[in-house]
Formats: sequence, C-alpha cells, structure tokens
Amino acid sequence: MARIDLLTDQPTDPAVERMFAEVRARGIPVPNLYRVLGNAPEMLRAWLDFAWPLRLNAKTPRAIRELLILRGAQVSGARYEWVHHVPMALAAGVPQAKVDALDGWQQSALFDDTERAVLRVAEEVTRGPGASADAIEQLKRHFDAEAVVELVLTASFYVCVSRVLLSMDIELEQGA
Repeated sequence: MARIDLLTDQPTDPAVERMFAEVRARGIPVPNLYRVLGNAPEMLRAWLDFAWPLRLNAKTPRAIRELLILRGAQVSGARYEWVHHVPMALAAGVPQAKVDALDGWQQSALFDDTERAVLRVAEEVTRGPGASADAIEQLKRHFDAEAVVELVLTASFYVCVSRVLLSMDIELEQGA
C-alpha cells in the first residue's frame, strides 16, 4: 500500500482534476504514481511538464529511450516502472527478445553498438553518481550533442521516477 493516500479519479482540487483530465485526454487512465503526486499539486504540475516532453518531444528514437528506461528500471528494482514501460517499448518497436535479454545485454548478440552505448549510460546513471566520461564519449559516437543531452536527461529523470516509486511504495494499478 502506498505510504501516502492515493487520490480518487475525481479529486476535489480543481487544479488536480484538470491535470488528471490532461492525462486521460492522452488516452491513458490516471496512474497510481500521479494519484500520489497529486497530493502536492504544484509538484504534479512540474512532473507532468517535465515527463511528457521527455516522452513525446525528444528527437531520439522512442525505442532507444524505452530500452534505456527499462534497463534503469531493472537496475533500480522498480517493478512498477518496468510493467508500465514494457508495453511502451514493444509499441515503439523493441522486440520482445530484446526486452527479455536486457538483464544480460552485455553478453547478448541482440544489441548493436548504439544500443550498447545507451544501455551503458542507463546503468551508469542509475547506479550513480552519473555517466562516466568514457560512456559519454561512446554515446557521442552514435548521437549528436542534442541527443546525448536527451538520453542523459531521460536516464536521470527515470532514476527520479524509480526513487519516488520505491520511496512512496506505489503499487501497480489493478490489472496491470
């Protein structure tokens, strides 16, 4: 059970209701993570304003970013994050075989050099304190500066996601 009460689908705070309506307008039910964050409306607003552009406005391929997010979820032990992002990864074109092989990506022949560079950054950022200079140089062999920023920022944000999920003990939605 979450350590902070989850708001209902129809919160009494009009600002939170508007944010929940934004989420529903994107075609998804309001996740438990947002139901907890809604207890601090300004923080939920900041979260949405950061998370959604990372997801929808980044120029790097969505499949690459989903691999990065999934590896970070594995390393951090954030099952909630994993369960939510596997369908997103598959929808972005990541084959199930790659999802299944993520835990052993370093030994797997399924991943190309670009994916390996991204997965290395995911691991280093998640384990902390951050990606090494060598990992960034490896990433720069495959991506321009804008993409490197997007990938490091995405990996870093999802470390925050996992820490919030684990700190607040947020459970998966029923049926997830």
